[in-house]
Amino acid sequence: MAASDMETAQQQIDEIEALSSIYGEDWCVVDEREKIYCIKISDSLDQPKWTLCLQVILPPGYPTAEPPIYQLNAPWLRGQDYMELANSLEEIYLQNLGESILYLWVEKIREVLIEKAQSSDPEPAIKKTSEEVDDDDGDDFLLEFQPIQEDPSEMFNYLTSESQEVDEELPSIHHGNPVTDRRSTFQAHLAPVVTPRQV
Repeated sequence: MAASDMETAQQQIDEIEALSSIYGEDWCVVDEREKIYCIKISDSLDQPKWTLCLQVILPPGYPTAEPPIYQLNAPWLRGQDYMELANSLEEIYLQNLGESILYLWVEKIREVLIEKAQSSDPEPAIKKTSEEVDDDDGDDFLLEFQPIQEDPSEMFNYLTSESQEVDEELPSIHHGNPVTDRRSTFQAHLAPVVTPRQV
């Protein structure tokens, strides 16, 4: 191992030890051998409204020649928010080439979360489990279930019969913006329907 490689490896070890002692339980070693780490960052210590998990992989050339590989994980972090935060982290790297930057990244993310908490942004929506769903949530969209009393084949014939209006207007389909999260892309498609035939 060259002297510069040993120096780089020692810089990584020193940085990891420092971050581990600063952040305590929020710092997590995912894979020591592969140098994969994760840190939970929130807007406050008491009752955080906004949290985010920063996962980093330290390549052999970090910090002298390569940036860390990172992933930002938060269910609310999408689109413009994601781009702005990623750009901020890359800007910090460029301003501090050759230096250890993970502490700067963590504090920048914390600063963004504190700004969100202090702004008028509502708290991120947290999905409720079926046991937690409020009875009065979404009443506008609930339909009462009524079992079909008719023979299913008759119902099918009714839906497909030519006695129905052939020129019934089909609803327009609205396509949402694609969202990419952890190498998976999702896109919503919505159409308002009022008759079984439109479905």
